[in-house]
Amino acid sequence: MRNYNIGGMNCAACSARVERAVSKLEGVESCSVNLLTNTMIVSGCEADENIIKAVVDAGYTASVKGEKKSSVVDRDVLADKETPLLLKRLVSSLVFLAILMYISMGHMMWGWTLPRVFAENHVGLGLIQLLLTVIIMVINQKFFISGFKALWNRAPNMDSLVALGASAAFVYSTYALYAMTSALSEGDSITAMGYMHELYFESAAMILTLITLGKMLEAKSKGRTTDAIRSLMKLAPENATVIRDGREVIVSVSDITVGDTFVVRPGESIPVDGVIIEGESALDESALTGEFIPVDKSVGDKVSSATLNYSGFIKCRATSVGEDTALSKIIKMVEGASATKAPIAKIADRVSGVFVPVVIAVAIVTTAVWLVLGEGVGYSLARGISVLVISCPCALGLATPVAIMVASGVGAKRGILFKTAESLEATGKVKTVVLDKTGTVTSGKPCVTDIVTGENISEKDFLELAYSIEKRSEHPLAHAICDYCENRFANELIIDSFKSLSGRGLVGRYNGKELYGGSFKFIGDITELDSEVRESAETLSCEGKTPILFAYGGSYIGMIAVADTVKEDSAEAIRILRDMGLGVVMLTGDNENTAKAVASSVGIDKVVAGVLPDGKESVIRQLKEDGVLLMVGDGINDAPALTSADIGMAIGAGTDIAIDAADVVLMKNGLMGVADAIKLSRKTLSNIRQNLFWAFIYNTIGMPVAAGALIPFGITLSPMLGAAAMSLSSFCVVTNTLRLNLFGKEEHIKVQKEIKKMKKTFRIEGMMCTHCSGRVKKVLEAIDGVSAADVSHESGLAVVTLDKEVADTVIIASIENEGYTVIK
Repeated sequence: MRNYNIGGMNCAACSARVERAVSKLEGVESCSVNLLTNTMIVSGCEADENIIKAVVDAGYTASVKGEKKSSVVDRDVLADKETPLLLKRLVSSLVFLAILMYISMGHMMWGWTLPRVFAENHVGLGLIQLLLTVIIMVINQKFFISGFKALWNRAPNMDSLVALGASAAFVYSTYALYAMTSALSEGDSITAMGYMHELYFESAAMILTLITLGKMLEAKSKGRTTDAIRSLMKLAPENATVIRDGREVIVSVSDITVGDTFVVRPGESIPVDGVIIEGESALDESALTGEFIPVDKSVGDKVSSATLNYSGFIKCRATSVGEDTALSKIIKMVEGASATKAPIAKIADRVSGVFVPVVIAVAIVTTAVWLVLGEGVGYSLARGISVLVISCPCALGLATPVAIMVASGVGAKRGILFKTAESLEATGKVKTVVLDKTGTVTSGKPCVTDIVTGENISEKDFLELAYSIEKRSEHPLAHAICDYCENRFANELIIDSFKSLSGRGLVGRYNGKELYGGSFKFIGDITELDSEVRESAETLSCEGKTPILFAYGGSYIGMIAVADTVKEDSAEAIRILRDMGLGVVMLTGDNENTAKAVASSVGIDKVVAGVLPDGKESVIRQLKEDGVLLMVGDGINDAPALTSADIGMAIGAGTDIAIDAADVVLMKNGLMGVADAIKLSRKTLSNIRQNLFWAFIYNTIGMPVAAGALIPFGITLSPMLGAAAMSLSSFCVVTNTLRLNLFGKEEHIKVQKEIKKMKKTFRIEGMMCTHCSGRVKKVLEAIDGVSAADVSHESGLAVVTLDKEVADTVIIASIENEGYTVIK
């Protein structure tokens, strides 16, 4: 696909004409023109010069959209440059329009006095009106240049309607002024006064001014549709601190290259993607993931551009710069989605293609009918002008793209990336959600779930023995046990004669006694296991967990269960999906017992287990028979299924292959984003339907009223009122769409209120009694940001609860100032 910038488009009729012209080229497979962004996406093998020539021949300008090479996100690309120009035009027009309205209507409607020279000289009064109108027409000459150029190219647009309406009023008024002058020169003052009431200069000027007002309001609202993307762009810093020749140097972000070392202090934003090589901190990643809770980062963890460093000083190595950063990819994906066209827009496109010619024809017929009915030229012409200026193809053309733009930006801020407008629309029509298990419903990383100690041993002693022997193993389950024990400050004991027995377990010696760890069968061969232990192991296995048993000195001492645990938000997310009326299915390659145990814990009724990657694809094809299907996955083995589904959704923490195969990408590593994506799509579809309804109903009702359908009931729509209605129609459509920016606001506030308080645990040496623990508790709770401190001299631990970020150094210093030592 190739992208092009299109110039000269003013309404849906313009974009429809460009689309038709390019689609006729033999080498073009598909063409999509976006009125909001003034861009075009073309698929096919046609040469660029032929595509550009087709656009130029249609009366517009075109250029290939160049790739951005700068490492700095271009913040001016979405800047609202149109509103200031339109505001300048509007103010200038209003100044002269005020004078014109005072002269033309003030003395008649409100009895305002006129200078004697005008009160006694009607020709002079008409000439002044003509002059002021000409000035306003010159100020708004763009309507005439664009409108008549489009007519010349046989592609009339909205500007053509405005130009024709204003020109008709001006030309007829000029004729009436000439006729009035001629009548006065012949001494026929009665006829001259009749022509005085046929002057419509103020109508021509008012039409242009009101349409300019509408254009400015529309441009202002359209500018706000990109607020979400612009807010992302603002997060990217322009400068960064890098290490050059052993010292810190401030450079432009564009000068950072892969491999450079940069430092980030508290309160600063990460300049480019990288990996931490020194230090630790809490990072606010909400700009990329929508997750409002800070994420702890330490050495070896990845950091992303535009995320905010909350607390610690960190040193990082750059891994991705420029367009390769996560932020740039997100912005590019949002822009790509906004540039594509949703299927729901096809109806508006078909109407827009013939809309303006039909309006011109209706205006001509309206004028002719009133003339035939015996009305004067001025009256009949006013009805025709009203039809021209009230009709608005822009509202039709903007109904869909503004909604897609806003929804794409809002989704990006919440960590939901739609690759195309079609995927955004289709997500809201989903009937069935299929979830992969490992890494999607579950965390994809084994961790300890249960601790069962034997008789005559404390949990502390048991964990130290288990930790000491598992520490020497490279097995993933051993790593999970070690992580658990380290978080509880278990001491490592000296193990002799360590051996790893493949497929069975581990063996070593401590204090001259044999220490074993392994499966139920392995430990059962070492020592006798009673029925209670057997029952516990079987229960854990049925729950999808792996029990690892330990024996020391010939006796069973305990059991640790390890499992790929369910993500914190999985059960809640699945409940929400079911409440939304969606069917939820879990599809996995794991064994049936494990799959059913996980499914039961999160509320999934339908499970398809033991399926290979190619089998997943065939299952997806069968499930699609029940309606639009959404597949959520994260691994390489999910790629075929993601491609086969109507909508493929990849978890952001998944593999690049899965992300490339998906239609929607979730930056957060949780399932709540699935429900959010469907909700956002449904709201967007509802918003688009509202926009299309009002755009169609406005024109359906407005044109007959402007033509005079309600005149028998005493209701007449003047050209000025028609212009006012036209100026507000597009503004109303865009403003209605901006309501999508409110999506998720209440949830955001709720999350902020319910945000979990952070807890930190410190091992302290030197506390001997309750007096010691009381002193430590007192100094800790005196720290700003510490809401509570639970200190025990027996365990040597202090658990600190924080209601805001507090640096570890502050807490440690407070403890050590009392004469105690923080070990860990």
